[in-house]
Amino acid sequence: MSIIKVEDKLYQNRYIVDENRPHIQIKDADVCATQCKTQPCTFCCPANCYSAEEDGKVNLVTDGCLECGTCRVICQDNGNISWNYPRGGYGISYKFG
Repeated sequence: MSIIKVEDKLYQNRYIVDENRPHIQIKDADVCATQCKTQPCTFCCPANCYSAEEDGKVNLVTDGCLECGTCRVICQDNGNISWNYPRGGYGISYKFG
């Protein structure tokens, strides 16, 4: 039995980036650094779109976002994420389902 990694399955999906209009934005990077001690978005996002910077701020790269809404849910305490579905024709296209 062969083991298939999550990364291999994610590679099968196609993602069209909307360069001029990201569908997710961090409202205020300073809030991540000063008010969010655990920064759950950096380890809960299944696509690894969020990463912690040395200065405590969080970096967001929406390329490859699965549009699952996890970040929106886990950031409810601070409400520091602006999340919308991508415009038509952009975003993720799942190959299997």
